[in-house]
Amino acid sequence: MAIEATLSGVGRRAAARAAVTYVPWFLYAVLFASTSVIVGVMWDISWHRSIGRDTFWTPAHLAIYLGGVLAGLTCGWLALKTTLAGSDQERAASVRFWGFRAPFGAWVCIWGAFAMVTSAPFDDWWHNAYGLDVKIVSPPHMLLAAGIAAIQCGAMLMALAWQNRAVGNRRQLGRLYLLGAGLLLLLVTTVATEYTQRWDMQRSLFYEVSAGAFVFFLVGPARASVARWPATMATLIYSIVTIAMIVILPLFPAQPLLGPIYVQLDRFMPPDFPLLLIVPALAIDVVLQRARASGTSDWLVAAAIAAVFVVTFVAAQWPFAHFLMSPGARNWFFASHRMQYNTDAVSQAHFFTLNPPDNLAAGLPIAVALAFVSARCGLWWGDWMSRVQR
Repeated sequence: MAIEATLSGVGRRAAARAAVTYVPWFLYAVLFASTSVIVGVMWDISWHRSIGRDTFWTPAHLAIYLGGVLAGLTCGWLALKTTLAGSDQERAASVRFWGFRAPFGAWVCIWGAFAMVTSAPFDDWWHNAYGLDVKIVSPPHMLLAAGIAAIQCGAMLMALAWQNRAVGNRRQLGRLYLLGAGLLLLLVTTVATEYTQRWDMQRSLFYEVSAGAFVFFLVGPARASVARWPATMATLIYSIVTIAMIVILPLFPAQPLLGPIYVQLDRFMPPDFPLLLIVPALAIDVVLQRARASGTSDWLVAAAIAAVFVVTFVAAQWPFAHFLMSPGARNWFFASHRMQYNTDAVSQAHFFTLNPPDNLAAGLPIAVALAFVSARCGLWWGDWMSRVQR
């Protein structure tokens, strides 16, 4: 059965009568669950890099699945409450699925919770079959990432629906929506880590992956936001959470338990320093502001975003890559000197060496093309989200 999240005709008028003036508790609960999940994911990656996968029942895993279960139970309760005891206004601001009624974002969160729970035994079997420490990109991890993304998108959609129906000041709902957008961007950058590591920051693939993956998640949420600098704010959330984990994780002891051990660690490994996406995010916000004021075609807007993203990102990240490889970045804040326990001697010898640039004359135009497709799809997604009211 198809689910419609936008309103028309009688449904739109009914939802208008259900205009809101407050933030519901379940929206905070789902955003807390989304935060718990992504913090748990970053902690789990650090656990793999510092200790190894010693058991499924690690605190990091518990943080991940706590968030998934909390989001699922919260939205399941909301569906039962709306279906069995909801007011006419609550029903008007919901969609029906299999005889039950709930906000569209709640259904997305429920699907995400089921995907996350399903991924848990799948991931445990995968590790037992193929090794205890594998890459980020694997079938169970991608199922888990899809579930996490669904919970984060569901939280965004719930905040959007209330924002779009709200009367008066919508800033608080707008901030909660951008919190969800920032956490979703953080998830995407985490999944893309294998292609965006600092020694590859002057190669074509780094910019192609960044353009294809990140532009969509900057443009879409920004298009649907009521804030003036939405892409910048979402990127700030991504950067702040990442830097917080860089600072906090090494405060706690950890020792490798899974061989081979080439580097003796006594503290948790921090994540890599966040990409300087805030620079192209600022440029994207400026482009969207001017396009909104002038009524420029979305195709031209997408082309402008693609160009400014690649130009500004290369201008910021290229020299920053040199800095991350320098002694100046080997400290508690940038943490570029921290090696995971299974970094072998050959890798250690090249740990502070940038891979040389490849054929950028051919690679960067591909990055611009990918950024254009990503931006145009993001504008479509953002236009749809700006109409969500249920």
